[in-house]
Amino acid sequence: MAFPMKAYADKQNLVEESPYMQKQKEGIVLLHGIFLSKRSMALLAHRLRKQGYDILNLDYPSTRQPIATLAEGIHPPVQAFAAKVDKVHFVGFSLGGLIIRAYLNQHRPENLGRVVMLGTPNHGSDFADWLGDFAPYLYLYGPAGQQLGTNPALTERLFGQVDYALGIVAGQTRLDPLANRIFRQPHDGKVSVESTKLEGMADHRVVSSGHTLLIYRPLVARLVAGFLRDGRFPTS
Repeated sequence: MAFPMKAYADKQNLVEESPYMQKQKEGIVLLHGIFLSKRSMALLAHRLRKQGYDILNLDYPSTRQPIATLAEGIHPPVQAFAAKVDKVHFVGFSLGGLIIRAYLNQHRPENLGRVVMLGTPNHGSDFADWLGDFAPYLYLYGPAGQQLGTNPALTERLFGQVDYALGIVAGQTRLDPLANRIFRQPHDGKVSVESTKLEGMADHRVVSSGHTLLIYRPLVARLVAGFLRDGRFPTS
């Protein structure tokens, strides 16, 4: 089922301007993960707004369309937002990072700043492979969910090369007994640390966290703000 483009640019996707002054007016587009909403990114948005950034925290129908369609759908509000700031950054959690990659491959803003991905399965998720053809997973997670496996053919035409400033934060935990049986390498419960990495990335950091908890960690907010400011993650 196709959703009209205006569905992405409704009154819920309002720009939240920071009361904190910057020399340049910089903005951040935030994209949540699959089966979530913009509410999941509200705390991160608040922390970044305090650093002086204007925020566009987008809602999108993550379980109803494939990645390419989702990336096209965010274009109108992102384009309008980018026109209002001197520099536009992108921060995506999980699936949100893949949508950013697909979006920048087609609609890179001229005033693109830096990009941060949080727990993004850039090479797919072993957990999605394990769920496979499980009927509830197919129903609940929809077309984009079927593109989260480790088979590169699922997304090979969507993403271009990383030729922009990209920082990646991965989580790592041993507190998920089921995931410990599925993954053979360090993971956050849904995505392996290795799968988050991309050729061309400027920096990579692993933090102690489960997958969804990444977006709520104060440390992660500091890492994001530091990378957007300096192009590297802070060391302390």
